[in-house]
Amino acid sequence: MATANVICIKWGTLFGPEYVNRLYSGARRNLSGDVRFFCMTEDRAGLHPGIEVLDLPEEPYLAEMDAALAIANRQGAMRKVSLFRPGLIPDLEGALLGFDLDVVITGPLDELLHHAPGKVAMRADWVEARRGRRTGHGSVFRFDPALHGWLYDTLAADPAGQVGRARGSEQRYTSTLAQERGAFAYLPPDQVVSFKHGCLRLPPANYLAAPRLPGNARVVCFHGRPKMSEAVEGYHGSLLRHSLPCPWLRDHWIDRTREDLGEEWG
Repeated sequence: MATANVICIKWGTLFGPEYVNRLYSGARRNLSGDVRFFCMTEDRAGLHPGIEVLDLPEEPYLAEMDAALAIANRQGAMRKVSLFRPGLIPDLEGALLGFDLDVVITGPLDELLHHAPGKVAMRADWVEARRGRRTGHGSVFRFDPALHGWLYDTLAADPAGQVGRARGSEQRYTSTLAQERGAFAYLPPDQVVSFKHGCLRLPPANYLAAPRLPGNARVVCFHGRPKMSEAVEGYHGSLLRHSLPCPWLRDHWIDRTREDLGEEWG
C-alpha cells in the first residue's frame, strides 16, 4: 500500500506545538498504511519526533508579497503557498493532503486523500458559496507537487499582482487558479464540515445540548471563533456562538492523541 503523505504549516505563536502533534496523531490514526507527516515551521520545539520538519523558507518574493498583503490588511495570509514549491520534498511519492492547524480529524481520511486524482481538491467555502462564489476553503486541501507546481510559480512570478487579484486570500488564489486551469475539484461537503455551520445548534438548543458531530464528518474546521481550545470547554461569544462543553471534541482532539502518542505530546 502506498504511503499517505500529509502536510501542514505553523509559523508565529498563534498555535502551539500541541496543535501539530494532535493533527499528526489524527492523521496517522485515520489513514491506511504508513503515513509521512510534514510540518513547515520556523520553530520545531515541542514537535513529536515522528513529524518530518521542513524549514519555513525566506521566499525570494516574500518582501513584495508582504507589502501587497499589508495593503490588503492580510499580513502573512499567503505564507502557505510555500507548501506548493516544486521539489520541496525531493523523495516524495504521490499527492499531499494538507491541513490548517485549526481542524480536528474525526474519521477516516483515505477518501479525501484519493478524491479526484490529479486535481487540486478543496471544500467549497461556506460563506463564499452563499454569495454565489466558487472559492474553495483552505482548511483541508489535496494537491500533487509533481502536477501542481504552478501554484507556487504563478505567485513567485507576480506576487503583487496575484495578491491583489486574490484580495490577500490564499484560498481564493489557490482555488481560482486551479479552476482556471481545469484542475480543481470540490471535496465532499459531508466529510469536511464547519463547527460553526454544521455542529453548533441554533438557539435555544445550543444552551441545552452539546454541539453535534455529523455522522459522516471526517474533518471539523474551526475557522473563525471558537477555536478548539475554546469550544472543548464551552464557549460564549454571542447568542448564536454559545456552546456547551464538547465531549466528542475532547475525545478526538485530546484523549485519543494522548492514548496514541503519550501524555507529553497531547
